[in-house]
Amino acid sequence: MNTQPSKPTISVVVPCYQEEAVFPILLDRLLSVLNGSGRSFELIFVNDGSSDGTWGLIMQACESNPEVAGIDLSRNYGHQIALTAGLQYCTGERIFVIDADLQDPPELFYEMDKVMTASCADVVYGKRISREGESWFKVWTATGFYKTLSWLSDVHIPRDTGDFRLMSRKALDAFLSMTEKNRFVRGMVSWVGFRQVAFEYVREKRLAGSTRYTLQKMVRLALDAITSFSVKPLRLATYVGLAIATCSVLGILYVILMVVSGRWETVKGWPSIVVVMLLLSSIQLIVVGITGEYVGRIFIEVKGRPLFFAQNIVHRRLNLRDGADTGKPLPRS
Repeated sequence: MNTQPSKPTISVVVPCYQEEAVFPILLDRLLSVLNGSGRSFELIFVNDGSSDGTWGLIMQACESNPEVAGIDLSRNYGHQIALTAGLQYCTGERIFVIDADLQDPPELFYEMDKVMTASCADVVYGKRISREGESWFKVWTATGFYKTLSWLSDVHIPRDTGDFRLMSRKALDAFLSMTEKNRFVRGMVSWVGFRQVAFEYVREKRLAGSTRYTLQKMVRLALDAITSFSVKPLRLATYVGLAIATCSVLGILYVILMVVSGRWETVKGWPSIVVVMLLLSSIQLIVVGITGEYVGRIFIEVKGRPLFFAQNIVHRRLNLRDGADTGKPLPRS
C-alpha cells in the first residue's frame, strides 16, 4: 500500500528574518486564507538565521498544523537565498510567494488565483500602484532602480514589482533549473518566460517592526540585478573609453597645430592639467570596478558551493525533523 501523502495543490513560501513580532498574525491570516480556499496546501516558513524567537514560533506552528513546514537555515543567507530554499522544497502545483511583513496582503491570493486560471498564465506577479508607509527616499530609490534596470537589462523586468507572486509548477521548475549564486529572483522568473500577467494592488504599511532591507542590502541587490541580466555596463565602459580617446586625439592635433603655427605660448594652467588627470584616473577606477564586479561573480560561480545549508527541517506530514540539506532540491512527496 502506498502510504505517501498526496501532493498539495497550493504551496505558500514565506522567508522570515527577525519576524517574531508579526509571526502570530501572519500565521493566522495565512491559515485563514488557505483553509478557506477549499484545496490542499502546504505552508513553508524559511528561517533565514533569525536571532530572535522566529524559529521557535515556526516549530510551534509545525507541531500544531500538519500542513505547516519549517526550514531553519544554518545562518543568514539573505532574502533571495531563503526564498530559493523554500521554492526548492515546495511540492504544490501552484506556488504563492509572500514576504512575512504583511505589506503584501495574503487575502489577495484568491484574486491572483482567479487571474491565473482565467488568463491561463504561469506567473501572476504583484505590481504596486502605491506604497503606503514608505519614505520618499525608499520610493525615489526604488523608482530610480527600476528605471536604470529597465535601461540596462536585456530582459524585460516589470517595474514596481517584488517577489509577491503566484507561479505554476512549470514556471517554478524552469526557475529551479537556474543555479547561479547571486540571485535576483524576480528577474530570474521574468527571464524564464511563459505567460506572465500583472496584478495591480496597493502595498500596505509594515504591520510590526522595521524593514530588514538596509541601504547596503538594497545596493547589493541592485548590483546583483544589473550584473545578472546585463553586460551593458561593460559596454558602457568601452564607449566611455572610446569617447575619451577621441577627445585626446583631438587635443593632440590641436596642440600640434598651435605649435606649428607658432601661436603656442609658455605652458600655463597646471591646475587644469591636474583636473584632467584626476578625471581620467577616476574613470579608469570606475571601469576597473565595473569589471571587478563581473569577475567577482565569475569567481563565486566557479567555486560551485551549495546555495545554502539547512540545519533543521520540520514537517509533520512528511515525518521530517532535524534534517540537513546542502541547497539541492529536497525529495518531494
